[in-house]
Amino acid sequence: MTPNASGTPAIPLLSNPRPTPLARRIIPCLDVHDGKVTRGVQFGRAEEGGLRNVGDPVEMALRYDTQGADEMVFFDITASAHGRASMIDVIERAADQCFMPLTVGGGIRSVDDMGQMLRSGADKISINSSAISNPELIRQGAEKYGSQCIVVSIDAKKVGPDRWGVFAAGGRKETGLDAVEWACRACELGAGEVVLNSIDADGTKQGFDLVITRRISEAVGISVVASGGAGNLQHLADVLKEGHADAVLAASIFHFGTHTVREAKLFLAAQGITIRV
Repeated sequence: MTPNASGTPAIPLLSNPRPTPLARRIIPCLDVHDGKVTRGVQFGRAEEGGLRNVGDPVEMALRYDTQGADEMVFFDITASAHGRASMIDVIERAADQCFMPLTVGGGIRSVDDMGQMLRSGADKISINSSAISNPELIRQGAEKYGSQCIVVSIDAKKVGPDRWGVFAAGGRKETGLDAVEWACRACELGAGEVVLNSIDADGTKQGFDLVITRRISEAVGISVVASGGAGNLQHLADVLKEGHADAVLAASIFHFGTHTVREAKLFLAAQGITIRV
């Protein structure tokens, strides 16, 4: 290590230092199945009767846009040709009426798929299982559309003492990857953001997994969005403060009217968290 002018060894700079967010973000998430918003618990699936319909995606997006949401995420969980057509229609209508940035994920397996969604009005593309099976897809998407468009979604579950594994196929398939290592790899390949989904906490309303969120937030040089477990406004504050997340993604507390996005922002601001109100 080379010493500085005072003779003290200089601390090496990170090649990709983690930026300090100007403001934390609140991001409602809509899981879309056959054109309708659904909600499950711990990755419940439609074929198992684990989902319930909660509304029309465009109507809900407009509601959150009015409430001041910073972004909106749509996840297509249908995985069929009909579902893809329905999702394109949803994105086109939402983009035409909403001012907030839109992210879309689910079933995106190629750069062409990314382009189709971006042309429909999406601002960001979220990839998960396809990135695991083909990590170069991250690089290809970043090179063609820019890192700011590429979001890698990671479904993580605690698989042992002090270890979180990465799961694919909607949380059904263990990949053998370590969640922190995979997040770092996604960053190196050009992802502009990571969404960390806790399978253990998903839909339980018991709070986010603060430990793995903080570890990934401290390990990567890109924005980290915490997902899975929001049950009250304090949970949002905890994951932003203790989990060091840049943004928080939530569904149930907003979908079922427990709180509005504006209420969440005012609560966070009162706790000293920089937020756009």
